[in-house]
Amino acid sequence: MVKETRYYDVLGVRPTATDQELKKAYRKLALKYHPDKNPDEPEKFKEISMAYETLSDAKKRRLYDEGGEEAVKEGGVGGGVHDPMDLFDMFFKFGGGSRTRERRGKDVIHQLGVTLEELYNGSVRKLALQKQVVCDKCEGRGGKKGAVDKCGSCRGTGVEVHIRHLSPGMVQQIQSMCSSCEGQGERINPKDRCKACQGRKITRERKILEVHIDKGMKDGQKITFRGEGDQEPGLEPGDIIIILDEKQNEVFRRRGHDLLMQMNIDLVEALCGFQKTITMLDKREIIIRLHRGEVIKPNDIKMVPNEGMPLYKDPFEKGRLIIQFSINFPAAGEIATPKLAELEELLPDRTECIVTDDMEEVTMTDYTLEHEQQGYHRNAYDQDDDDHHGPRGMQCQTH
Repeated sequence: MVKETRYYDVLGVRPTATDQELKKAYRKLALKYHPDKNPDEPEKFKEISMAYETLSDAKKRRLYDEGGEEAVKEGGVGGGVHDPMDLFDMFFKFGGGSRTRERRGKDVIHQLGVTLEELYNGSVRKLALQKQVVCDKCEGRGGKKGAVDKCGSCRGTGVEVHIRHLSPGMVQQIQSMCSSCEGQGERINPKDRCKACQGRKITRERKILEVHIDKGMKDGQKITFRGEGDQEPGLEPGDIIIILDEKQNEVFRRRGHDLLMQMNIDLVEALCGFQKTITMLDKREIIIRLHRGEVIKPNDIKMVPNEGMPLYKDPFEKGRLIIQFSINFPAAGEIATPKLAELEELLPDRTECIVTDDMEEVTMTDYTLEHEQQGYHRNAYDQDDDDHHGPRGMQCQTH
């Protein structure tokens, strides 16, 4: 008979389970609830690890069977692996698996604003960052040699475990940061603390990075500096990750490898041809032409091959320059009436409208913003009328 079965229930095994059955159950559940695969249930992964850590140790299991979780804690069997990830790594490393987790410090992520010109031409930017480094005065110990002791309150784990009895046979285990060592797992006499880092083992330093922006890089692309991130004693340094943030350009807009732009031309240019220059992102001047006899209509789109963005890692190849045209028409009265007659002679004949006696002639005027607002308010009133549920024509009385 066992006093509690919660750990067995967590692993889904009977209290009589063999070591092999425990291993098999842990392997299956640990893979299923690992934070990389199931980030929404981190507490479940911790619970599975705690259960297996206890039941896989013969001394802990005997104490647990006889007195439950409280007996394990009071029995002083608190050593072993307390980080669920360490247990996972040890299990799969020594159990024949190939997966091991490299313990690393946190990555430093920085967003870098870049212009479209820099992405087109390539650039080198110097970036000053503050990073965390291991104190070189105490070599990351936090104090003099021999002055660092394991915290007696948490036995070096940095975590305090409290047991709450909820009801007969049911307890709740609560973990919190050790108040004695502030989660460090170690204690240093104040007089022996390192003066440079004040016992924190780490300091801050200014780091200058040269960020090479290659031709053709994109908005949101990452540039990684391996091992240049924050340092912590006993951990592999993390990375510094630069994320490019493309700023808006006044002339061009990027779409993949293409550059898009709008060009306004006059009516005479749309009908009779033109010659125009465009200043590209590398300051080159290119010339585009519309030959006589060709016509540009409103919103027509033309393209210039090989004048778009350079391809990343293949900068001699480029996308397309895509131009959408808008036409500036003459304002009312800008063309003199006699000239209109001459213009009509030059343009293709208009399609004549056949008018009959039963047709009604109306007046057409300009549609302005004021008319737009009037239409909006009228529609709102119509909607209010539609919302009444009484007989047609009835309105609700107001007080």
